[in-house]
Amino acid sequence: MDIMELVEKTKDAASVKRVFGEPIRHGDVTVIPVAKIGQGGGGGSGTSEGGEHPGQGAGGGFGYGAVPAGVFVVKDGEVRWQPVVDVNRIVLGGQIVAVVLLLTIRAIVKRRRKR
Repeated sequence: MDIMELVEKTKDAASVKRVFGEPIRHGDVTVIPVAKIGQGGGGGSGTSEGGEHPGQGAGGGFGYGAVPAGVFVVKDGEVRWQPVVDVNRIVLGGQIVAVVLLLTIRAIVKRRRKR
């Protein structure tokens, strides 16, 4: 498979259908899910003349990832954005703040003991 074939096969990966999900209707409320999309690709090629292992090489790859971002809520003709709450990120941020606070208190206590 050459690079152009790889690009053609991965064209759909970043389409708007991947970012916005199918609308979900319940009564007079419509919810449209939204995701953050990330992708990357690469390729390679090579030849070797002489030496122990004469031959040629080729390669290609593609990576794709999606993370929920939130939903658009449509109700009574008004649209509201409801972001996803990432609890893991909140907990990690709290842990980092706690460690910095403890290290600062430790430094203050050490400095006062020396006086």
